[in-house]
Order: sequence, then structure tokens, then C-alpha cells
Amino acid sequence: MAPPKQSNFDAAQRASAEQFDRQSDRYGKSHILADTTDVAESLSGLEAAGRRALDVATGGGHTALRLARLGWRVTAGDVSARMLENASKLLKDAGFELETRLFAAEEMPFEDATFELVSVRVAPHHFSSPAKFVSEVARVLVPGGHFLLIDGSVPDNDSETEEWLHRAERLRDPSHVRFLSRAAWEELVRKSGLTIKSSELREKKQPDLDWYFETAATTTENRILVLDAIQSSPPSVRRALRLSDDDGKIVWWWPIVRLLAQKP
Repeated sequence: MAPPKQSNFDAAQRASAEQFDRQSDRYGKSHILADTTDVAESLSGLEAAGRRALDVATGGGHTALRLARLGWRVTAGDVSARMLENASKLLKDAGFELETRLFAAEEMPFEDATFELVSVRVAPHHFSSPAKFVSEVARVLVPGGHFLLIDGSVPDNDSETEEWLHRAERLRDPSHVRFLSRAAWEELVRKSGLTIKSSELREKKQPDLDWYFETAATTTENRILVLDAIQSSPPSVRRALRLSDDDGKIVWWWPIVRLLAQKP
């Protein structure tokens, strides 16, 4: 199979590649994603030594580094060449080698049954087709292999908050596509033939909104629109996301889905 090129990506994939190529240097060791305690907790008890793991949409490489430290032999993929360069450097500085591949999550350049683990963390809301992505996960997993999904989500059965959050995120970062609910992810995973081992929705307090603006290089016009959306947000949204002014900083609690599944 010929290696994918960014020119072959669809519109959403190209938008993500361009955004994260531009902003790659903001995803270093000080980024909030550098705390990978959630990965270690989710994979607790899984045999890792020498087994192959694929970290999809690796970004700065934080999840890949945690997997390497746990004993996995890691391959990292991303739509952004700059992100892959930074991820390689992160692991090299920590004493690990990292194989990297440029590809979109919806089309993985690997043979069937290649990996014992596929992970993705805080990235699928940028994917053009979560269904195709999960189908590819199931394809490249060996029988008995595991799939770890961690991503921003939306409160269960709360369409008003879901639509508000989707609109605000698109303004903040135009490469955002959509957050899926936990129930929606569970349905996609089951349809792919994987068995869900655990699934939960947690909340994580997010840093001040200005930090998010800088990370995404949000335009001045869109920053104003996001702030207007926050000021006019309905009470139900403010309660669901715990939107508040914390010592002069706008903060909120982001629903996070954690799901672990296994290929029969």
C-alpha cells in the first residue's frame, strides 16, 4: 500500500493537517495533554512488554511516550508531518525509538491484524468519519487486541449543550468537526464487532479560555464570537459545563469519554 500524502486527504483531514502543522510547537511538554495518567489508568492490567501499539493522531506524542514507558513497541500516526517530527523528538529525548507514519485515521496504511493495541486520545473530534476510523481500528487489531479511546465528549441526553459546545468549538478551532456522546461511540464500537470492556464519562477542568485561544490561534473575530456565545449561553449549558469566571479566567469542565474495547 502506498504511503498516504496530505494531498490525498479529504477537506476535514486537510484542515486538521494545516491547523496542527501551524500549531505543532504549542503541543510540547507543558501542554495539558502531557499528563497521561488517564492512559495508564485505562490500560492497567494489560500485558505490554514487546507488543505492538498504534497511537492514532498522536499529536505531540504524549500518549505514545506513555505507551513506550509501559513497555509497548509504538508506532505513531498523524495527519501533521510537523506533529510527527515533534513526537519523534519527544520520545528520543526520553530514550525511546518511535516509528512514525503520516496517515488519516480513516485510512490506515497497515495490514490486517497488525497491532495488539490501538489508542487515540483527544483527537477524534477532528476526524471526518468516526465510523470509518473505528472500522479501521477493528481491521488492524489482532484477535484479542484492545482499543483505547479517550476524547472530549458531550453530556448524555443533552442536545442543547451538545449543539452549543459544537458551535463554540468550531469558532475557536475551525478544524473541529464534532464531539460524539458516549452512547454514539459505544454504538460505533459495537457495530465494528468489538466488545466494550469499560466505558465511562468523566469531567476535566479546563484551563483558562485565553490559553485555548492561543493554542488554536483563534482569530480575533472568532474570539469575540466565542465570548459572546459564553455570555449568552442558556442556564442549562452553564450548569452542564460548569462555565464560570475563576479569578478573572473563564473556565469550564469538559466531559471526557474513556472507552476500552477488545477484538474477539
